Amino acid sequence: MTLTSTHWGVYRTRTGDDGVPVLTPFERDRNPSPIGLGMVEAAIGPARVRRPAIRKGWLKHGPASREGRGAEPFVEVPWGEALDIVATTLRETIARHGNGAIYGGSYGWSSAGRFHHAQSQIHRFLNTLGGYVAHRDSYSLGAGRVILPRILAPLGVLNRDASAWAGLDGTCRLFVAFGGLPIKNAQVNSGGVGDHDAAAWIARLARSGTKFVNISPLRGDLSADAAEWLPLRPGSDTAVMLALAYEIVAAGKHDATFLATHCAGAERYLAYLRGETDGVPKNAEWAAAISEIPAARIRALALEMATTRTMIAASWSLQRARNGEQPYWAAICLAAVLGQIGLKGGGIGFGYAAINGVGHRSTGFAGPTLPQGKNAVADFIPVARIADMLLDPGGEYDYDGARRRYPDIKLVYWAGGNVFHHHQDINRLIGAWRRPETTIVHEQFWTAHARHCDIVLPATVPLERDDIGGANDDSYLIAMKCSMAPAGEARDDYAIFADLAARLGKADAFTEGRDVGAWLRHLYTECRAAHPYLPAFDEFWESDFVELPPRLPERTMFDAFRADPVGAKLATPSGKIELYSETIAGYGYADFPGHPHWRAPEEWLGAASTYPLHMLSNQPATRLHSQYDPGGVSRGAKIAGREPISISPADGGARGIVAGDIVRVFNARGSFLAGARIDDGLRPGVVVIATGAWYDPLERGVIGTLDVHGNPNVVTADRPASRLSQGCAAQSALVEVEKYEGALPKVRAFDPPEFSTRD
Repeated sequence: MTLTSTHWGVYRTRTGDDGVPVLTPFERDRNPSPIGLGMVEAAIGPARVRRPAIRKGWLKHGPASREGRGAEPFVEVPWGEALDIVATTLRETIARHGNGAIYGGSYGWSSAGRFHHAQSQIHRFLNTLGGYVAHRDSYSLGAGRVILPRILAPLGVLNRDASAWAGLDGTCRLFVAFGGLPIKNAQVNSGGVGDHDAAAWIARLARSGTKFVNISPLRGDLSADAAEWLPLRPGSDTAVMLALAYEIVAAGKHDATFLATHCAGAERYLAYLRGETDGVPKNAEWAAAISEIPAARIRALALEMATTRTMIAASWSLQRARNGEQPYWAAICLAAVLGQIGLKGGGIGFGYAAINGVGHRSTGFAGPTLPQGKNAVADFIPVARIADMLLDPGGEYDYDGARRRYPDIKLVYWAGGNVFHHHQDINRLIGAWRRPETTIVHEQFWTAHARHCDIVLPATVPLERDDIGGANDDSYLIAMKCSMAPAGEARDDYAIFADLAARLGKADAFTEGRDVGAWLRHLYTECRAAHPYLPAFDEFWESDFVELPPRLPERTMFDAFRADPVGAKLATPSGKIELYSETIAGYGYADFPGHPHWRAPEEWLGAASTYPLHMLSNQPATRLHSQYDPGGVSRGAKIAGREPISISPADGGARGIVAGDIVRVFNARGSFLAGARIDDGLRPGVVVIATGAWYDPLERGVIGTLDVHGNPNVVTADRPASRLSQGCAAQSALVEVEKYEGALPKVRAFDPPEFSTRD
């Protein structure tokens, strides 16, 4: 038996009687995820890309055939021919337009292996050719990543140093969770999960007397026994946070000393709370009208927080919305008003249960990493602005205080990720995707992304290769050993790029003379030099895994800063917690003053609209994003083959919808089919559907056609969180839902595309 590591857990693999691998959970994992149990079924299924394939129109006419993306058949070609064509296309694009005409698209979730990390591989390869246009930030955390370094600390630091669950046990008396603590999200961790411990810690805190308050439209976002549920309007978290802070200050329960010694701009923030700047006190009555949480409950919760050791948690989902920076900033200010930052059991945290790693025991471990080299191209875009870039080359936009221009992209090269999953307003994206001359992808499956590309190169899945698995600060380093032969002619990304590098005269720069085995040994040995307690490589490879020793298992975030705000100052411009930011105020954004503020989004339940339901699209329980949607675990949760959508009894009853019905979800941007679930733990006026159902249009290649499978990004808006971050704002979307009465279209998402012969 061998081990493989995934972003949702570690599994032992053995060869079954039929020669197909059988996966069982890692024996050290106390709450293993079921997602891995569908991996093999998907890996050997019909959705796999088995041979290099080129869209027929591009093969015959080149870029002149761009309108055929997503509709035309493919022609399978030999590897040698495919690689020659890709190498020639890269060489000619660089010669005509320069490296700044190449967009290197990738996302970091394709593999938990440290070497076969598709994003590292493609970036290393393109850097050996002279660089590429890169992206910054992420769809999950675009707004948070930009604002947090200005006012508190970089998000990576906040994730790594978050107060540990072990330190909260017995000290935290009140845990106020904006966006809840959804355990299904804690199934995953970038780089791997050796032990799913978040659920166990939440249950343990509850048994120890911690009171949980779930401020979310979904009761199920916090599963602790007897958690209080305050079902607010989606998007109104900032108003509630401001009102809590107002009531604490009005009662004289705030920590004035902490505000004076550890914070910058407190008076300007407090003036806004009191209404001195706009004539509107941000009191409980004001917030109640916005959030529909009763004013009496807001006021009582404020006083309870002020007299109790309180942890304030803000989920990642809060900032995936219009004005998404504001709830993070408001949460920080609320915690500062309480003055408990740096005290054991209190303070603030971002992303508890968003991934398994936040609050996990710290190992201080940074695993092996493939060097990516230096990118000679300075141009980049915020990741969620790809459609804007393709549609508006040369167009200007704001980002983090700078005025920038979109590059003119001629070639998109992608490895790892599915833009037709994670990008908003798919119909707009289809139009944008037709602009580049050539689109190339390494892909394991015939996703919508692959179907809309010109050249598709079949890539291996983790079960088909050797690697080293382990997330930074996870408890285990895993020796991942190949447990099945590649499907068809699939190759790993490294082999593909090595062959291309050889054709382009860059073999030595890319491979450094190493094959996969030599790279694994080299990267591990380099890592061992920094962590000498690791065994030698051969011992590690033979033993399957290494358990890493814990470091600061009961750590409290910002304890050193609290004790010495001068000697342990923060990396913000002032060295303090910035309740008012001179830097951000200096950007001059009319919609973004220098302190947290409430600003109603264009789409929310407080605005008049033709579409009366607020749609939230969250992380699925049966897959990671769109990965392994063809697997049995994901498909087993669907309704008549469609992605489930949850609707409240009141909203379902008003529309004649019962559990199991197929419904059409729509707005002016598009429409999709889904299977109805009736959920009494859902705030009326809200519907919830997981992201990641593979886009499956009724008419392929046609903009605006019905998606028959349940991809929510058919109806989400492709607008940024703000001018500051340009982050993803998927959670700000209004829709209508109706029972679907027509004949059900066939779901074709997992069928291979049509293939053709050459003319």
